[in-house]
Amino acid sequence: MAANYSDIDIAPFIDHSLLMPTATPEQVEQWCEEAYRFNFAAVCLHPCYVKQAAELLHGKQPQVCTVIGFPMGATTSAVKLYEAQEATENGATELDLMINLGWLKVGNTEAIHREIAEICEETGQTVKVILETNLLTDAEKKLAAEISMEAGAGFLKTSTGWNGGATVADVRLLKEITKERVGIKASGGIRTYNEAIELILVGATRLGTSRSIDLIRQRDNLERGQKLLP
Repeated sequence: MAANYSDIDIAPFIDHSLLMPTATPEQVEQWCEEAYRFNFAAVCLHPCYVKQAAELLHGKQPQVCTVIGFPMGATTSAVKLYEAQEATENGATELDLMINLGWLKVGNTEAIHREIAEICEETGQTVKVILETNLLTDAEKKLAAEISMEAGAGFLKTSTGWNGGATVADVRLLKEITKERVGIKASGGIRTYNEAIELILVGATRLGTSRSIDLIRQRDNLERGQKLLP
């Protein structure tokens, strides 16, 4: 599907992500300022920076999002719950939760459901469950999606970005599975404006990317080029 030009404003879809291990408080301040200036949906940061971001964005549009059990999902459920509760207390309103893929592979669905449901119930925040789709079969993606929706997730998120990124095929599959009952966050490897548009067109309702400003610049360049066309 070609997507050279579009009337879609991608900014409100973007979770402006700062999840590299070397992220600094100065970068957090920059990311928050950019999220506000460009009207991004959220900033997505490590838990240690939630309080700073919540203070910087108090009373402003962008949500404060953080990651739970990131990036492997193999910490215990008790640790994930504590991490989610602490993040909520510090001001996070969205939680990107990495599931335990080992449990999924062996069919321990009850433990996965319980972990997600407990975090949803105890925090009351929007939970985006990270599936890490590049490591799953289509049957496993369907199973993980159904468990997550049953447990109260508000979004399904394709990837952490550590094991490959979002694909059009996976977003399309998740849309078919969810039937628009929850949001879909395409995350990882989104490098161009056209890629972002294509993911939105097949069903993504959020885009997780650290290249947010690059995407906006590409959009602006395309718009300028379009205006120059006869």
